Amino acid sequence: MKEIRLQELFVLFYRIFLAFFFYQIARFLFWFFNKDLIRIDSVADYINISYHGFAFDTTAILYVNSLFILLSLIPIVINTKKYYQKFLFYLYFITNGIAYGMNFGDFIYYKFSQARLTTAALNVAKNENNIGKIFIVSILEHPFVIFWFAVLIMLWIFLYKKEKVKEFKPEKKWIYFGSSVVSLCIIATLVVGGIRGDFKHSTRPINLVDANRHVKNPLQANVVLNSVFSFFRTIDTNNFKEVHFVDQKFVDQNIKPYKLYVRENAAPKPNIVIFILESFAKEYSGAFNKNTDIENFVSYTPFFDSLATQSLIATNAFANGRQSIHGMSSVLAGIPSLKDAFTSSPYSNQKIQSIVSVSNEMGYDTSFFHGAPNGSMGFLGFGNILGFKNYYGKTEYNNDADFDGMWGIWDEPFFQYFAHTLNRKKSPFMATLFSVSSHHPFKVPEKYQGKFRKGPLEIHEPIGYTDFALKKFFETAKKMQWYNNTIFVMVADHTNQVGYPEYEKAMSRFAIPILFYSPNPKYNLKGEITSPAQQMDIYPTLADLMGYNKKIRSWGKSLVSNKQEESIIVNSSGVEQFIIGNYIYLFDGKDFTGIYNFKDLGYENNLLGKVNTPEITLGKLKSKAWYQDYMDRVINRKLN
Repeated sequence: MKEIRLQELFVLFYRIFLAFFFYQIARFLFWFFNKDLIRIDSVADYINISYHGFAFDTTAILYVNSLFILLSLIPIVINTKKYYQKFLFYLYFITNGIAYGMNFGDFIYYKFSQARLTTAALNVAKNENNIGKIFIVSILEHPFVIFWFAVLIMLWIFLYKKEKVKEFKPEKKWIYFGSSVVSLCIIATLVVGGIRGDFKHSTRPINLVDANRHVKNPLQANVVLNSVFSFFRTIDTNNFKEVHFVDQKFVDQNIKPYKLYVRENAAPKPNIVIFILESFAKEYSGAFNKNTDIENFVSYTPFFDSLATQSLIATNAFANGRQSIHGMSSVLAGIPSLKDAFTSSPYSNQKIQSIVSVSNEMGYDTSFFHGAPNGSMGFLGFGNILGFKNYYGKTEYNNDADFDGMWGIWDEPFFQYFAHTLNRKKSPFMATLFSVSSHHPFKVPEKYQGKFRKGPLEIHEPIGYTDFALKKFFETAKKMQWYNNTIFVMVADHTNQVGYPEYEKAMSRFAIPILFYSPNPKYNLKGEITSPAQQMDIYPTLADLMGYNKKIRSWGKSLVSNKQEESIIVNSSGVEQFIIGNYIYLFDGKDFTGIYNFKDLGYENNLLGKVNTPEITLGKLKSKAWYQDYMDRVINRKLN
């Protein structure tokens, strides 16, 4: 009986099936174009991963197609009319086309973020006015994305049209309406269960962390996921929740959220100059790879390498986040980015003790420099929260002849502007510069074409240019009176393109250089720190060197103190990662999803449930204690 609408139901299921089919193709293409970053050892492993991806695809597809499903089934008699089916066709391909395009965007985006697309990308984009230009440049640099997207959409349309709804007029309308209501109720239940990922009322809806349950290596979870799921699941999310795993005494004894470093406060106070270098990963520098035993290693930072021989360098250091604004909060305020970033949370607008507030308290002039349009990356807003007295951006530079056309003022002229502006300040001053030129799209000024080494990665040449800009800055600065009593810090905000297998490993994706240099020998900033360090250590190290001599709120430690302090290295790859002692602990906020030997940076051998030593037991408690203290201080506004 046509009134039961069986043919319409069949065609509807066929159309939804097509979405599953094309999502699996997108999954394969995502992995194929990122296989150098996500290792899958066998066809069987890939099949297992793609099988578990169905649950996440189901949620995404039903999110996108809920209205289409409803309008396909509501009993309005005209459902089979050609004009109505044409309307459904456009609705289907507009919504699915946009969603499908998000997956293809991740072919490119993942190489830079090394995480699936989430709403965190919107928090970055909202501070930029060049997103359209970036999109066009990215497409031009990666035409295969448009090619495969166009081919697959055309194939999808072709297959969609293979099964059509035949027009009919229901005669027994009570059967038509009754069967439609029953169908709607059944399918609505299936849709709700599919979006949740389970039909059990007691089970929470599946989330990004659930992808880790089905893989051998946490990086493979990005193949289990799809971009639509990760984006929708992070809309209006707030994973900041108070927890109570241990008592406060354990936190105070083992996490030690307050540090005190006392040294003779000799005059004059040192000037502090911090360079946060865009994408300046450890992988690109020879001085930081002497002990990595990488065959035929090539350095792209000759000046940085030479400066490192006269500096105190941390050769086993890690970023505490993946985006530029996370680097700013980690370096200046010692606040890392977890699964949800503090800087885009409801709690970011609070009083925060930082190297900026410490400098202000000690009578320093404090300034932030960034050659991009003022407000880009959210730096101006967060800088105001931290308490910078001055902000110098593209507006203050006031010469668009040096604009790179995309992100900001080229590094070389802006670094010179930095030096000359500091020369007009009264000491002591604390100044931070965030560079721009080693940012995608990777290019150098036309006049320097062919000057810098081009390696296998696009980023190598602009890294060489920023290194050259640093060299020119120091040539200028060393002629200035303030130079000899200045402590310089150089650190990357995060990593970027990967060329060597050593840096394809999960934790190595966070490997960055940290360098402290001063021409003043009294600070004794020479040598190598080979034990694990992190961006969060910079703030307490500088407070120590400046002679602050008061308690500071810090999850990092001073790298120049004689105190025996344990490091707890923190960052997130979708789950929180802690390096404590000899082990790496992966924690999702409730349970541990992995424990690995520190030498196992690629997460090849999960020890969870296999090895349980006293060190691991204590490490798990410390991980939970750190997480508990972080949530308490962020939520209850105890960061001052």
